[in-house]
Amino acid sequence: MATEKVYPMTLEGKEKLEKELENLKSVKRKEVVERIKIARSFGDLSENSEYDAAKDEQAFVEGRISTLENMIRNAKIIEEDEMNSDTVTLGKSVTFIELPDGEEETYTIVGSAEADPFEGKISNDSPIAKSLIGHKVGEKVIVQTPGGEMNVKIVTVK
Repeated sequence: MATEKVYPMTLEGKEKLEKELENLKSVKRKEVVERIKIARSFGDLSENSEYDAAKDEQAFVEGRISTLENMIRNAKIIEEDEMNSDTVTLGKSVTFIELPDGEEETYTIVGSAEADPFEGKISNDSPIAKSLIGHKVGEKVIVQTPGGEMNVKIVTVK
């Protein structure tokens, strides 16, 4: 039997997934069922686009519920590691300067389940995070990205 994938995440990330799951189960599921009832009342289901759209949405919602339940069940909460406060690890925010032009960027490294680049949260599986994990403040690191190599210097780790 194959082992289940473990989803490393912060406590905040797990709570966010739990809230989304609760909303899907208690609100969204009922809305979709109501849309299906209304669409059925329109008659012939073979040419009923409202019914088809509602059934598609229902499939999406049920799939997302299943995914979230699996992620929450297999969550591994990232503990704060005070011993290595200047080392880049999962759950920490890292600020680095891109060399040579000095463009500064800050990211929080999280598990893939809670990654959101628009909020500055990158997956531990991303090329940037993989390159930075294990390095300390002041170190220069070569980051392999799809667009080529990027040289950076780690400024802070929180």
